[in-house]
Amino acid sequence: MEAGFSKLRNELQSRDAIWRRIQLECQQLHTELLKIREDKDMQENQIKHQSSCVQLTEQLENRNAELLLLAQSQEHQQEELNKIRNHLYQEEESHCSEQERMKTEISDLTEELHQKEITIATIMEKASLLERHLKMELEIKDKLLAKQQLLDFRYKVIECENTHLKEMV
Repeated sequence: MEAGFSKLRNELQSRDAIWRRIQLECQQLHTELLKIREDKDMQENQIKHQSSCVQLTEQLENRNAELLLLAQSQEHQQEELNKIRNHLYQEEESHCSEQERMKTEISDLTEELHQKEITIATIMEKASLLERHLKMELEIKDKLLAKQQLLDFRYKVIECENTHLKEMV
């Protein structure tokens, strides 16, 4: 019986060793299954990530295109702004030179007016002097005329007296 027990024990130990190996293999399979699941999850995450990356890349490309269009638009607007600035600068310079020309013209006209005012004042002064001179000459002539008339009258009186005296003689 001991040989039977020994045989049984050996067999039991053998089966126990097999059972342990099966359990170990089960654990290994379970571990591999977990790894496979993790890998699968990782792959799914990577696929999702790649999909997300593709979407982000597309969005980035769209934004880059928009930015490029905005940059071109900004460039065009900058060119227009420069044209407007140049035109405004030219207009300001033209306006300033026109203002300067007008100031010079006004200054010249003011000087000419001042000269004419001086000339008018001088002429008025001369006219006033001539008028006084003429009045004086007129007064002198009037006096001389009055004297002449008086002398003529006296001459006629004397002539009449002479004629009368001649007749008497």
